[in-house]
Amino acid sequence: MKQVLIFLSLAIPAFAQTNRGELLLTVTDPAGLAVKTAVQITSEANQYRNTLATNDDGTLRVPRLSYGIYQLTIEQPGFAKVLESIDIHSSIPLDYPVRLQVEAKPESVTVQAEGTLLDPDRAGSVNEIGSEMIQRRLSSLPGRSIQDLVNTQPGWLYEGNAVLHPRGSEYQTQFVVDGVPLTDNRSPSFGPEIGANDVDSMTIFTAGFPAEYGRKMGGVVEVNTLRDPQPGFHGQVVLSGGSYSSAGTFVMGQFTWGKNLLGFTASGARTDHYLNPVVPENYTNSGTLGDFSVNYQRDLTANDRLNVIARYALSRYQLPNEIVQQTWCYPPGGITGPPCQRQNANNFEPMVIANYRHIFSPSMVGNFGGMARNSSNDFYSNALSTPIILFQHNWFNELYLKGMVTIDHGRNEWKMGLESDNTFLHENFNYIITDPSQFDEGTALSFSFPGYYPSQGQRPDLEQSAFVQDLMRLGNWTLNLGLRWDHYQLIVNKQAVQPRLAISRYFPSLGLIAHFSYDRVFQTPSFQNILLSSSFESNLINPDFLHLPVEPSQGNYFEAGVSKAFRNNLRLDVNYYLRNVHNCADDDQIQNTTISFPISFQKAIIYGAEAKIEVPSWHHISGFASYSYMVGNAWFPVTGGLFLGQDVQAAETQLGGHFPDSQDQRNTLFTRLMYQVKPRFWVEGGIQYGSGLPFEFDGDYQTALEEYGPQVISRVNFARGRIYPSLLVSASAGVDVYKSERMSVRFQADGQNLTNVLNVIDFGGLFSGNAIGPARSVTMRLTTVF
Repeated sequence: MKQVLIFLSLAIPAFAQTNRGELLLTVTDPAGLAVKTAVQITSEANQYRNTLATNDDGTLRVPRLSYGIYQLTIEQPGFAKVLESIDIHSSIPLDYPVRLQVEAKPESVTVQAEGTLLDPDRAGSVNEIGSEMIQRRLSSLPGRSIQDLVNTQPGWLYEGNAVLHPRGSEYQTQFVVDGVPLTDNRSPSFGPEIGANDVDSMTIFTAGFPAEYGRKMGGVVEVNTLRDPQPGFHGQVVLSGGSYSSAGTFVMGQFTWGKNLLGFTASGARTDHYLNPVVPENYTNSGTLGDFSVNYQRDLTANDRLNVIARYALSRYQLPNEIVQQTWCYPPGGITGPPCQRQNANNFEPMVIANYRHIFSPSMVGNFGGMARNSSNDFYSNALSTPIILFQHNWFNELYLKGMVTIDHGRNEWKMGLESDNTFLHENFNYIITDPSQFDEGTALSFSFPGYYPSQGQRPDLEQSAFVQDLMRLGNWTLNLGLRWDHYQLIVNKQAVQPRLAISRYFPSLGLIAHFSYDRVFQTPSFQNILLSSSFESNLINPDFLHLPVEPSQGNYFEAGVSKAFRNNLRLDVNYYLRNVHNCADDDQIQNTTISFPISFQKAIIYGAEAKIEVPSWHHISGFASYSYMVGNAWFPVTGGLFLGQDVQAAETQLGGHFPDSQDQRNTLFTRLMYQVKPRFWVEGGIQYGSGLPFEFDGDYQTALEEYGPQVISRVNFARGRIYPSLLVSASAGVDVYKSERMSVRFQADGQNLTNVLNVIDFGGLFSGNAIGPARSVTMRLTTVF
């Protein structure tokens, strides 16, 4: 509560928008009088399809449209059908008047719209996930619905407990939520989620990064939770439930009147499969989540807009037991012993975001704002825990400020901005070892941090940046040139300048775009337990220790690819990429615990190819298939981190050579295909294939067999040091139970891992972070929109 009060006392400025534009539409009749009508806006490239209504004065404002080509359709009785294309490629609001004509002269008002499956002005490869895909997604276990959606895109990979790894990067994923970058780990075991029901659209980058993005550059996921405004009260209610005693509810409401918009969301969920367990028995793995938000927006004047979002999210969950931890107090023979080991964790996160936008002129707009939040992560064990009893209370206060100006000048759109991210870290950690045989000789049986020097457990992480970028459209050529400066000050003090380049060429006769991008990146280390691992007090854990400061990663990213449309029914994207990173970021654990901290290796080289096929709609069929091929290697020696006991000798003697990146899964495939059987009934199916991650195991085959049994060991290839491939099959069916202009009710049932494959994601041995995916499961979801 103390931290929450501190957080709420902070002054709140506002944030700047991302690469989205705004459409201001005015519809009139031949006499110039306002027309109240329905307007359909569609972009296949951005997966955007929405039908909105103009106000009584004939105006419609659509404030958050990703850059691209949109098709505008108006069918008003008594008037000719309107079909036009609109180009949104600037943050400057676009005024677009439409004058309807009487039906007798359709040829004078109907314009054949261009296809929207390709965006000829897009300089690099971007993956979009629209509201329709989010609504019809496969149901997820609570805590990972956004991660599951991102994981279907090429280049992304799960490891451990739904931790996303873009193109082989470790903990370098950045979520930009309503314009605010969240650079901390957003996986279920590190922070509460913003659920997919709360999300309207997502934009995903793995290359061609705009210069306004920095610090965590493995991949960037833009998350937009704000809905298009519509007069009156509108909302959504979602009820779900299924296997593992999972259940959830989500409620959203939005009321628009005059120049004001007020919205709210509330959600809650629980499950008995919160994290990926370490053994198939799925011991002690329940979790509960909650999320609440309020959004207020007001147009102060024609040129000024204020938006404020307040959000509070929480999660409480258990950590799964190993077999030895479970049987230690429940011995064989059916004799029930005392309560077993229980290790619990929770996360709490209040957040306030604010944004102020001012239009200086028809070609210049400014965004000024920021975010303040408090985020805490607690971990605690009962007295029966083995081999160690752990307690952790980590929390931070963050104040983020950003100002950006956009200038639209002919073929150029300039963006210039400043950022300041100030994170005040607090760490508290202590342990008591209950089984010394599981630890290196000399390991202290108990330890507390901070100890004699409380100041070691708190320190500010201060980061500043400045950027400038120019998006140029030169006929069929598009260039995005950027330059970014970052300064990082925590354990080390470093700064860097990063040039960015993305260029594309559109070939209209072929319906093809060829593109190339180069990104120089400066990536700050994860701050998870970085004060503990860098403190001299950690030397008390073991007399054999090695401290190396973890410095930011710096690297060069290259990508080349093509996008091809086939008769506006199918799009094919193919990309090849290369990443060369110095001070490659990774993580390690404190002595057989779940407490992780950042480390780094000399360098990493990661390369691969990706392909994606999208079918928006073709003869009642729609869907996608994404494929990724990746090869990743990291090179010794280690260049940063804390090393204790036997790890010290390995770190000091292993000075050369390379090894597979821990996300080096060579082949990954996702497919989803939907068939619209009837106008209100559809079926859908898909597969997920992974060729298997590499693993390290210090023991022998017999030891692993005794610890995990033949079922798990049969999925592990000890000869190759890789997990065997897995193929998971899913199927869905849905029906629109009720549909009218004012309300719709949709029911969907999902079956996942229908062949019941034991999905071993990670394998590391006892107390080293195994991860096993869910078995066969069924989920049902009822969605009401009004």
